[in-house]
Amino acid sequence: MIASKKIAFGTDGWRAVMAREFTFDNVALVAQAIADYVNGTGKGHKGVVIGYDARFLSDQFAALVADVLGANGIPALVPDRDTPTPVVAYTIRARDLAGAVMLTASHNPPEYNGIKFIPDYCHPALPEITDAITARIQEIQADPSQVKTGGPTPQIIDPKPDYYAQVRRLINFDAITKANLTVVVDPLYATGRGYLSELLEAAGATVYTIHNERSPLFGGSLPEPNETNLKALSAMVVEKGADLGLSLDGDADRFGMVDRTGQYITNNQVISLVFYHWLKTRYDKGSVVRTVATSGMIDAIARHFGFNVLETPVGFKWVGNALNTTDAIVGGEESGGLSVKGHIPEKDGIVADLIIAEQRAVTGKSPLETLDEIKALIGDFLTTRVDIKLPDASKLALLARLRDQTPVEVAGQKVAFVSKVDGVKMVREDGSWLLIRPSGTEPLVRCYIEARSPQGVEDLKQAVHTLIPDGVDVTH
Repeated sequence: MIASKKIAFGTDGWRAVMAREFTFDNVALVAQAIADYVNGTGKGHKGVVIGYDARFLSDQFAALVADVLGANGIPALVPDRDTPTPVVAYTIRARDLAGAVMLTASHNPPEYNGIKFIPDYCHPALPEITDAITARIQEIQADPSQVKTGGPTPQIIDPKPDYYAQVRRLINFDAITKANLTVVVDPLYATGRGYLSELLEAAGATVYTIHNERSPLFGGSLPEPNETNLKALSAMVVEKGADLGLSLDGDADRFGMVDRTGQYITNNQVISLVFYHWLKTRYDKGSVVRTVATSGMIDAIARHFGFNVLETPVGFKWVGNALNTTDAIVGGEESGGLSVKGHIPEKDGIVADLIIAEQRAVTGKSPLETLDEIKALIGDFLTTRVDIKLPDASKLALLARLRDQTPVEVAGQKVAFVSKVDGVKMVREDGSWLLIRPSGTEPLVRCYIEARSPQGVEDLKQAVHTLIPDGVDVTH
C-alpha cells in the first residue's frame, strides 16, 4: 500500500485526484482512522451514514467506507442513490447517529474526489477532530495491516422523507403555492438532481429543469454555480419568463441564483437577501454570523435592525459552530455556503434556494427588486477578489509581515480597524476593506475587496499590487 502524499483534512475534508492520491487503499486508510475516532467517542454503536456524490466511482468508494466501518463494529447506513451533503448531514439528526462520512469533491473538477467527516453536531468537523483523524491516518500508514475490512452488508436507506419533512417545516410552501411561481432549476448534472424540482412541483410551481441527468464529467464543465457556468440557466429563465433560476453545486451544499432578468445574483447578495427575509419574517432579535471574507452588507443590515454580527475564519465549520452555540439566525460565507436557525448548522444550497423562492412568493418582488429595497436602507456594496500567485514561502512571509507591520493607510485612506481572525483584513475609515489571506492548498494569496463605489474598488485593486509588488495576478 503506497500513499504518495500526506493525507490531511483541510478546510472541508480531504480532496485529491482519483487514481493518484485518491485510491481505494488510501480511502480505506481514512475510513479506518474515522472508525477509530468514532469508536473512541463511545458512540460507534449509534451508526454512521455514508453519503456519496455523482462522481465516477463515488458509490464504490462509499461501499468501501461502509465495509471498513462495519468491520470495526459501527453500523453503516448508505443512501439508495447519490445524495446531497445537507441531506446526509440531516440524516445524522433524524436517525440519532454518531456522524456521517461524505464522499465528495464538491465543486472541484471531475477528476477529484474527497472525504469529509461530519460529527453528530451536524456541521463539518472542527480542527480538534480532523487533527486527531489526520494523526491516526499517519499511524495507520506506517502499519496498513491495522485496516479492517469484511464488515456486514450495510443498511440501504432513503433519506429523502426525513429531509423533505424538515424542509417543509422550515419553508413557507403555502406562500409558494399561492404565488404560482415559474422556476428554472439547474442541478449541473450533479447530486442535487430532483430535490428542488420535486419540492417546488409539489407546491404547485411550474418548474423547468435543465442538466438533470447524472454526468460524472458534469457536461464538460465544473459543478460550480457561478456566473460563467449558469449562462444556460440565465437564458432559459428569460426564454420561459420565469420568476427565478436556481442552481446547486456538485454536492448541493452551495447555491447559485439568477433573477428573472437573467442577471446572476452574487453569493454575498443572496446571503444578504436571506438574512433580510429571515429577520423580517421569523426573528426580531439575535445575531448573524459570517466569515471574515463575506460582505459588510450583512453588517449594515444588522446595524439597521439592531442585530449583532459574529465574524469567523473562512470555512463553514466555524459558521456552523456559531449557529450551534449562539443566537445567530443566519450564517453565511461568500463562497456560497448558508444555513439558518431552525435547520442543521451545515451549509445547504437546497434550503438557500427555497428561501429565496419563498421571499419572492411572500413579497411579490424579484431578488433584484428586494436588493434595491435593501440598498435604499443601507447603500451600495461592491465586492471583488484578486488572486495573486506567490510561492508558498513568499506568501507566508507576506502574511507574517502584514500581521507584524499592518499598514496604517491603504490607498490614501487611514485604516480604522484590523481583523486578524484569518489573514489580515484592513478596514478603512469609510468602511471599505481589503482582506489578504493565503490559500491553504495553492501557491496563491487571495485578496478580497469591498467598497461603496467603483472607484473605491479600483483604488483597493491598485493597493493589492502595491502591497504585493512581486506577485502575479491570476484573477479570472
